[in-house]
Amino acid sequence: MKSRQHQIGNNNSIFLLGCFLVLLLLLHCQPKSVMAQEVEDEREFDYLKESKKGPQYWGDIKKEWAACKNGETQSPIDLSNQRVEIIHKPEELYINYKPSNATVKNRGHDISLQWENGEAGSITINSTDYFLQQGHWHSPSEHSINGRRYDMELHLVHASKDYKIAVIGALYKIGPAEPFLAQLMNNISTMIDGKDERNMGMIDPREIELGGKRHYRYMGSLTVPPCTEGVIWTINRKVKTVSREQVKLLREAVHDYAEENARPLQSLNTREIHLYDSPEDINNRS
Repeated sequence: MKSRQHQIGNNNSIFLLGCFLVLLLLLHCQPKSVMAQEVEDEREFDYLKESKKGPQYWGDIKKEWAACKNGETQSPIDLSNQRVEIIHKPEELYINYKPSNATVKNRGHDISLQWENGEAGSITINSTDYFLQQGHWHSPSEHSINGRRYDMELHLVHASKDYKIAVIGALYKIGPAEPFLAQLMNNISTMIDGKDERNMGMIDPREIELGGKRHYRYMGSLTVPPCTEGVIWTINRKVKTVSREQVKLLREAVHDYAEENARPLQSLNTREIHLYDSPEDINNRS
């Protein structure tokens, strides 16, 4: 009788050990997709120079954010003519967006427009499809051109099925109102200083009208923690316009420390910057 109880006890121990090992395996496999994403909890970092949670300290706050301090290919950068190589041929960049349900969110550190996962279409770079996830705005712009920072920058964040990231950036200067952003202004105005969200229904990302026949390309990182590297950046050379009122509202809606939510410029190091000068408009490659 005791021998049978001993055998049952051993079987239970083996079963529990097997469950534990399976759990460890699942936990090990999960973070790849999570770690690649931008941190949404704005309480963990801010943009204030005098703050212990400011950009100069991001890499010290968490070990998972070490790239913010130690990374060699960080973003944003200055797109200087002296470092740019002009490529006089079309690049394989295809944009195939479509309308999809979207939600505008006040993430505290920025305003983000998030489409249902993979439903808003994709871009194709070098035969890899990157599906549109979300767009968000920085003011002033994070990237600069020959040392000049503009009034606003839009980032359209895409992810491939194997979690690689590609971002399309658009720069804006003060002028006529930006039509796409105008669709969101009433909802954003109701979310001032509150971490809130509004369902926008069907939003067509094609209405952003990136436009232009020239764009920069370089390898960089996310510009907020965890500062993940290996991000393909495409920055449209054509500077669009945004109204002063639109920029003001984007700044007022977020928390006080993020009214200027641009990360300082990072070192280029040995990276190359390409400027593709194509005969085709970026919007027509689909």
